Amino acid sequence: MNDIPDLESLRAHLGKVSDLAAKKVQHRLDRHCRAFIALSPFLVIATADRDGRMDASPRGDPPGFVQVLDDTTLLLPDRPGNNRADTFSNLTSAAGVGLIFFVPGIDETFRVNGTASLTADPERLADCEVNGRAPKTGMLIHIEEAFFHCAKALRRSRLWDPAAQVESSSFPSLGQILAEQLRTVTVADAEERVETAYRERMY
Repeated sequence: MNDIPDLESLRAHLGKVSDLAAKKVQHRLDRHCRAFIALSPFLVIATADRDGRMDASPRGDPPGFVQVLDDTTLLLPDRPGNNRADTFSNLTSAAGVGLIFFVPGIDETFRVNGTASLTADPERLADCEVNGRAPKTGMLIHIEEAFFHCAKALRRSRLWDPAAQVESSSFPSLGQILAEQLRTVTVADAEERVETAYRERMY
C-alpha cells in the first residue's frame, strides 16, 4: 500500500517548496562549488542499472581528489577495490549519477546530478596519481544540476561531533562479519585478507 501514490499527492502532503530551495539549483560550478570540491575528501555516488536497481558507493581520497575540468565537468578517479565494479557496471547501461560531497567539520553538503562516462585514458588520469600510482579508470561526470544542501541531516546525526563517535570495539570487525555471513572462511583468514587489502591495495 502506498499512501502517496503520485507527485500531486506528494506535493499536497508536503506543502509548497520554499523559494530558496526552488531557486538554489545551478547548472554549472561557481567559485563556492569549486572551493567545496577542493576541500572534500569524501563523497557518495549513486547510480542505477537499466531496470532501476540502485547502488550507492562511497569514494574517498585526499581533499580535492575530484578534479574540476571545467564549469560542467568533473573527473572522479577510481582506486583499487574488490572488482565488483557496481558503479561502473551500472554506467554501461544507464548514465545517470548523483553525488553528495562531504567536508569534515562542515555540516552543509554539496550535491551534483548529471551523467557519467568511463575513461581509461592514461594521459587524462595521470594527474590523479597518489603515492606514485595513477588510477586505471576514472569517471567523467557531466553536470546538469549542482547545489548546496542544508545542515539539518548532519546536525541531527551529530556526524562530526567527537562526543557522538562510536568506539570501534563496540562493533564486530569486517573480518568477523564476513566469516559469520559467508561461512566459508575463518575469522583469522578473513581478518588477514581484509588487513592485507588495507595495507597493500589502497592505491
